[in-house]
Amino acid sequence: MNAIYNALIVPAQLIQPVRIECVDTAVPVLQKLVAGNIEAIAGSNWHAYLNDEGYRLPQNDRAEVLIREAGVDLDDFINGRVVFLGHGPRGEEANVPFRLIRLAEQLFDLPLAA
Repeated sequence: MNAIYNALIVPAQLIQPVRIECVDTAVPVLQKLVAGNIEAIAGSNWHAYLNDEGYRLPQNDRAEVLIREAGVDLDDFINGRVVFLGHGPRGEEANVPFRLIRLAEQLFDLPLAA
């Protein structure tokens, strides 16, 4: 069953804001958000969806920094829009962890959470 959760959206273009948005977690919706087929990168209590052919998209320095600062070593660059969500029970989706939101706020000097 698909549900709607709070996601942290990090666009590749610096002129577009990093934001928290309620998203439907159906695969077609996630594919639309990342502009193509999805792949995932997982952290301790979160995961990030990105385009599996990201090499065709602009590099996303903000998402790359956030992923690295959240403790995940990367072998490659991060490209395109990235959607961060949390891990729920039994492999389900969940709201993006507050800790990741706070880290993004600190890294990008942005107020995201109310």
